[in-house]
Amino acid sequence: MNIIKTDYFSDVEAIRLGYSPIGTPVMSVFMYVVDGLVIDTGQHHMQKYVIEQLKDKKLNQIILTHYHEDHSGNAAAIQKTYHINVCGHSLTAEKLRNGFNTLPYQHYLWGKAPPVEVSALDSPITTDRFRFIPIHTPGHSKDHTVYFEEENGWLFSGDLYLAERIKYFRADEKFLDQIRSLRKVLELDFDVLFCSHNPCLKKGKSKLKNKLQFLEDLYGHIHSSLQEGLSEKAIIKKLNAHNDRLAKWLTLGNVSFTHMIKSAIHSARRSERISHHRNQ
Repeated sequence: MNIIKTDYFSDVEAIRLGYSPIGTPVMSVFMYVVDGLVIDTGQHHMQKYVIEQLKDKKLNQIILTHYHEDHSGNAAAIQKTYHINVCGHSLTAEKLRNGFNTLPYQHYLWGKAPPVEVSALDSPITTDRFRFIPIHTPGHSKDHTVYFEEENGWLFSGDLYLAERIKYFRADEKFLDQIRSLRKVLELDFDVLFCSHNPCLKKGKSKLKNKLQFLEDLYGHIHSSLQEGLSEKAIIKKLNAHNDRLAKWLTLGNVSFTHMIKSAIHSARRSERISHHRNQ
C-alpha cells in the first residue's frame, strides 16, 4: 500500500509519502514545497509519485536536511527531471557524491538514495518571497541541518524532533550533540515545526522543548547512575532497554533504545574525564 496526500499550511505544501509493499506504511515521510523550493525529497520507493506531484510546479532549488535515504532518495531524479540544483551541508555533499550503503531494513522501507551532486550551503537561501537560514544541528547525523524562516516563524526541522519522547537511536546518533542542537534551535522564535515525519503546525517550539527536557532528564538519570557506581550493563537493565529486542532484530542491531543509553553513557564519561583533567 502506498499513501500520498497533500496538505497546505499557508504557503507551504506538505506532501506526505508512505510506502509499504504489504499493509500500512510503518512511517510516512514529508516533502515540503514552498515558493519553488523543495525541502527534502522523500524515499526512493515513491519516486514516480514524487515526480508526478512536482510536474506542474515552477521549481528553483532543492535543499536537504541530511543525507539519510528517506530524505535524499529522490534528489537525483528531481534534479535530472527538472534541472535544478541540490543544496545542503558540506557533509551531506560528501555523503551523496558517490552514494552510500544501506542496510536491508532501510532498503525495504525507503529504498537506496542514488548519488547526486550537492552544492554546499554557506549562506541563507532566498526565494522570491522567503528567506531560509540553514542551522547545523548534528546529533541525529553529523550533517543534520534545519532551515529557519524567521518572518513566518517556520522551522523545517528534518529529524531533529520526531516526537517528544523518542524510543530509539540509530547506532551513529550522538546523545549530547542532540541536546546541544535542541538548545541552539530553541533560542529561535518559531511556532510551526515542519518535521519530516511528524509535523506540528501549532506549539512546535513547546513540543521541541518537551523533547529536550526528556533527553536532559534521561541524561541526568544515567549520569547519576554512573556516579552511584552502576555499570553500563546494569544501567541498561535498570532502564529496561532490553524491550527493544524486536527493533534490534528487524534493523540488524542498527536501531535500539540501548543505543540511546550507550551514547548518553559515553558522553557522561567523556564529560567526567574532561572535568577531571581540568581540575588537575
